[in-house]
Parts: sequence; structure tokens; C-alpha cells
Amino acid sequence: MSWNTFGRIFRFTTWGESHGPALGAVVDGCPPGLAIDESMIQPFLDARRPGQSKFTTQRQEPDQVRILSGVFEGKTTGTPISLMIENTDQRSKDYSEVAKAYRPGHADYTYDAKYGFRDYRGGGRSSARETAARVAAGGVARLAIPEVTILAYVSEIGGDAIDPANFDADQIRANPFFCPDAQAAKRWEKIVDDARKAGSSVGAVVECVATGVPAGWGAPIYAKLDSDLAAAMMTINATKGVEIGDGFAAARLTGEQNADPMYPGNEGPRFSANHAGGIAGGISTGQPVVVRVAFKPTSSILTPMPTITREGEATELFTKGRHDPCVGIRGVPVVEAMMALVLADHKLLHRGQTGR
Repeated sequence: MSWNTFGRIFRFTTWGESHGPALGAVVDGCPPGLAIDESMIQPFLDARRPGQSKFTTQRQEPDQVRILSGVFEGKTTGTPISLMIENTDQRSKDYSEVAKAYRPGHADYTYDAKYGFRDYRGGGRSSARETAARVAAGGVARLAIPEVTILAYVSEIGGDAIDPANFDADQIRANPFFCPDAQAAKRWEKIVDDARKAGSSVGAVVECVATGVPAGWGAPIYAKLDSDLAAAMMTINATKGVEIGDGFAAARLTGEQNADPMYPGNEGPRFSANHAGGIAGGISTGQPVVVRVAFKPTSSILTPMPTITREGEATELFTKGRHDPCVGIRGVPVVEAMMALVLADHKLLHRGQTGR
């Protein structure tokens, strides 16, 4: 399988399958001399780890990361950093029926159509389990961009959105939904639990904000910061839409409403709005970079759905096993990781072209 690598200078390659012995990532292009150890990466994996509440899959994985190369005496060497996470709680027998028929909405059929062969145990490479490797790689990327702070949170579940007036960053890690609105988090308990009990699932929207990104990162035309961010987010499992700044809402504004007025400031221009999401012409403006990612409902559900077998015969299938009733919840640390990986790459691209 090709195309397992992302990035230009700060590059990472993920490897492994959902039900294999391990999975991981190889990070290449990381600057040398950065202080690093497993404890600096583990908190991000802990945030993504399954089985932490009844609102996520009950698969129990410690997701302990090991650094196998690229580090000496606690610092990066500039050589490839290999990261490994062992799988310890696979239940491949849950997928015996999936071996015979395709799960609607999943990648079973498309993988088979492309390769003529697929790993049906949890979806193999198409499983969201692969994102653990991205989160580990993103932990390394954050070390290369210490000037940037990245914060993601769930802004909508099942069509129920947060109230921006209730936004409290301290709430994001205080509930199982990464929700900055305590009132919305209480409502979401019933929405997600009802879906779980019904063997169904719901979608979600994750918003990610990166502050401290200086003006100038990115490039015109084919290496735009926003296009790379959109591409990065669209590689995440179950992602079906990405917005930068106001996104689709900008199409409903006038030019005057959509403009980000500029005024003189002591350290560069001041802006009175950020409809552009911190990016203009593909290059960062110095304002917060804002991205929203739409996650579809989890495809693996207990409701029988019409499908076909590998032989093309009609049948019905429901998915056994342990699955997230709302995959977008655990998408929060993954979105943060992809933001970090893209920004680290663009910082090095900017330095390589301008020397700054």
C-alpha cells in the first residue's frame, strides 16, 4: 500500500493495523537537539486512549509509546524517530461476519475493489486505531513549534452545538466530550448514551485553534497553509468536511461583513475580526489559525443494514465488537496532532525559503 507518508520537510509515515501486534510512526526531518522522552508524548495519547468512559469504545489499550530511534541522551539527533505502540486488546473473532460481507459506510468494499484483498479485522489500515500513531507523531511535532499553542474541542454532537457565550476552556478536560460548554456536555450525555444503547451512532464537529502562529507561514498556490491543513484533516478517519475560519458561512456574508479590518499596532497590524481563520492567500496572518472538522457517525453499528457479500449476493449485516458511538469525541487529540504536524512542516519550509 502506497501513500502512508505526509509532509514535505517534517514528514511522518505511519505503519501497522488495528489488530496487528503493534502500530507506530516514523518521524523524519525533525530538527536535532530538541529535548524529548516518552513522557512528553504520552499525555496526548492518553487523551485519545479508548475505554475511558461509556461514551467511547470499550477496547482497553494502554497506548504506551516507545521511542526506538532518533534520540540520544534525551535529545533528537536529526535522524528518523521511530515510535511504537503495542496492540494488547484485539478481539479479531468479532469480525468473522465482516470477512464475508461489506459493512455499509465503511472502507471494506473500496479496499477490496482497489487491492483485491483486505484485512477485515477491525478494518486493518482503515481503522481509526491508526490515528494513535498520528497522535504520537504530533507529540514530536509540538516540540518543533514551542511558540504555538494548540487547543481543540468538540463544538457539536448530533446536531446540538455549544453556546459560544458559555465557552470555558477549563471545561474541555473536565468532561468526557472535550466540551467547553458545561451545559452542552450535560445534553450530550443523553444524545450519545441513547445512540449507544440503540446500537447506533452520531456525528460531531471538532474545532481547533492554534495561537502564536507568526505571520508568514505558508506559501502561495500549491503549498497554501489552509490547503495543507484541509488535506491533513481530511486524512483522518470519518472526516467528511473541513472549514477554515468562517468556512461555508463566509458564502452568506457580504464583502464588508467578511473583511478582517486592519489597524496599526505596536508589533504589526491589529485585526478587529478573524473571518479568514488566520490565513490569507495561503499564508498565516499572525492571528489564531481556526479549523473545524466534521466527523460522520461511526459506520460500525448494531442495526442490520442491507449490503452484499464478496460474491455480490444480497445480505444484511450488523457489526459486532466494540465501537465508538461518536467517533468525533476521540477525534479531538487527532485533530490537534494534524494541526501540529502541518504547522511544524510549514515552519521548516518557511525557514528553508526565507532563512527566518
